[in-house]
Amino acid sequence: MRTSEKPVVNAAGLSGPASRKLPVPPRERKPALAALAVLLILGGALATTLLVMRSGDRISAVRVTQQIGAGQQFTEQAIEEVQIADTGIDYVNWSQRQQVLKSFAAVTILPGTLLTNNMGVKASAELGPGKAKVGLALKPGQAPAGLQKGDRVQVVHVPARTSQAESRVLAQSALVFSVGEAGRTGGNGLITVIVDSSVSPEVLRYASSGEIAVAELPGAR
Repeated sequence: MRTSEKPVVNAAGLSGPASRKLPVPPRERKPALAALAVLLILGGALATTLLVMRSGDRISAVRVTQQIGAGQQFTEQAIEEVQIADTGIDYVNWSQRQQVLKSFAAVTILPGTLLTNNMGVKASAELGPGKAKVGLALKPGQAPAGLQKGDRVQVVHVPARTSQAESRVLAQSALVFSVGEAGRTGGNGLITVIVDSSVSPEVLRYASSGEIAVAELPGAR
């Protein structure tokens, strides 16, 4: 009885030429890409380290606590000291507060704003020559509610009902210098505005007879 030899089967279940592995080409190394990856990793680690180190640095800055209208002078009541992280932004240091108190707001500054050098100017166009401060004792309905220092208003002549004259604007964009407390009758109290000195006599004349009203200009801040 003849017996036939069975082909040897490897562990993978293949026999003969099929069990031979195909040659794999060697991997091509790219040293430039590897170096770039290392540089990116090191750069990211360095940037993170700098941010962490800088976030620990604190500086004393000036924060505005009250609205300051463009052209108005900074006051002690309107600023305070705060500690902030040194982010590299040109904030005014609290040690310079005396210089701040001698300067004027270049734009209207809202409460909570951290002061930067470009927000202040040494001279005010609003308080210089050719300007006048005028006090207005306004009655209910002659001024909007919530009017505050630094707002911009139109000063309008509102003739008495018996007059044939029409209403007209006396000052197109007057700066509200201060706002007093409301009167007992519910009026807006005494409001001081800055107008051109050329119209101040007319404003005062109509204000004395109660024929002045103001309209707020929110977009003119």
